[in-house]
Amino acid sequence: MSATARSWAGLAVLALPCLLVSLDAEVLYLATPQLTADLRPSSGQLLWIMDSYVFVVAGALIAMGVLGDRIGRRRLLLIGAGGFGGASLLAAFAASPGQLIAARVLMGLAGASLMPSTLALIRTMFPDPRARTVALGVWSASFSLGGIAAPLVGGTLLAYFWWGSVFVIAVPAVLLLLALGPVLLPESRDGTAKTFDVAGALQSLAAVLLFVYGVKRLAASGWQVLPLVTIGASVFLFARFLRRQRRIAHPLLDLAIFRDARTSVALACNALSFFVHYGSQIAIAQYLQLALGLSALQAGLWTLPSVLAYLAASFLGPALARWVPAGYVIAAGLGAIAVGLGIMAVGGLAAVVTGAVVFSVGLAPAYILTTDLVVSTAPPARAGMAAALAETGCELGGALGIALLGSLMVAVYRGSAGPALGDFGLRPDATFGEAVAVAATLPGRAGELLLGTAVPAYASAFSVMALTAAVLTTVVAALAAVVLRPAKAQPNLNSAESPREVSPLHRT
Repeated sequence: MSATARSWAGLAVLALPCLLVSLDAEVLYLATPQLTADLRPSSGQLLWIMDSYVFVVAGALIAMGVLGDRIGRRRLLLIGAGGFGGASLLAAFAASPGQLIAARVLMGLAGASLMPSTLALIRTMFPDPRARTVALGVWSASFSLGGIAAPLVGGTLLAYFWWGSVFVIAVPAVLLLLALGPVLLPESRDGTAKTFDVAGALQSLAAVLLFVYGVKRLAASGWQVLPLVTIGASVFLFARFLRRQRRIAHPLLDLAIFRDARTSVALACNALSFFVHYGSQIAIAQYLQLALGLSALQAGLWTLPSVLAYLAASFLGPALARWVPAGYVIAAGLGAIAVGLGIMAVGGLAAVVTGAVVFSVGLAPAYILTTDLVVSTAPPARAGMAAALAETGCELGGALGIALLGSLMVAVYRGSAGPALGDFGLRPDATFGEAVAVAATLPGRAGELLLGTAVPAYASAFSVMALTAAVLTTVVAALAAVVLRPAKAQPNLNSAESPREVSPLHRT
């Protein structure tokens, strides 16, 4: 592998932001009870505390990716890391819900600069396609390590310190990144770009924010007017954004990247992977705790096998791509996701845990190799833009998965259990969680009868969701096998700046 020792040491530095992001997402959930008791936020404020970070990250990814291309990816990474550390301190010592929400917004803006910068720098540091694919496996595995460490780190901190300590842990990692980054990371930028499309950045930010907000409201409140109007406004703004990008001399988003069918299909595979991942994860958590009656700790422990499977598969996929055309590995990964969903549809603890493991084994190579394709086939000068586009696809796909697959489950559950819920004093549109909570308050036989109605209905809804997602993933896997099959490298028609390198997907 044509990568230097400095490159591999730099990769370890780039893993720090990934650990920060995954750790931050997980430990905040653990801190919610203490945070709520101290700051006493309203239900709406609590939702914004949890979601504002995600909203801003999703909306700002494209703009931050392009900004890194303009001013330098290392520079933006270090600025973003410093901003993330500072915003984390503001969050840790917030004295009101409003202050915490504002700090979370700042964390989101800083966090949006981290992922595109790390991916673009990996592109620069590892010019050899095989070495880069392995590096992306390490990069992806660092997210899993953050998820594994979060319960232990967060639980220990919350046992001895106040809730703000879960934010303070970002500071040492940021200081280490700021100290080692200038030494181990190279600088890279688009030397020809002199302008930044501020208006386009604001349009894309507003469009993605409205879209993610709309689908989250759709998932929470059903098919109501407000989320549909919000999504409609997002589509209108995005259409305006695309029109602007076609007309200006230095666009924020280079639409020529979509002319390559492989890149477009890779982006679709990437988004689909997270569509079914996020859409199924919430359902799995509810199934384990509410349908099977496990405690939160027990449910969390039963999800660890799938996390470990993802960690192992993060290295398995790149290794397979050295011997098998990566397009086929992507298709096989999507196929494994479909098989895992099919196993989950059987129901029961063993099937759900086994299915989640198989799902994770497929998810890791599909995500890593599609990301590699998108980043490696874009012109080097637009690596930040391509990386941001891939990450934005993951965010939007995940948001849609939560909304659409969640809505499917709600519809199936209500169709099955709704008519009988009224016999127990519940509304026909009462959620499964409400039914389980009420059952716990009813005397003996009545509670058993309510659970006997609600649990099978939810199990059926879970199976329908899993099978629907499996069919959808199978179709996309077949598409990937056809479009991403081995082919000779084509000359770069997207940019005159540099020839397109040959990625593992394009080799015969």
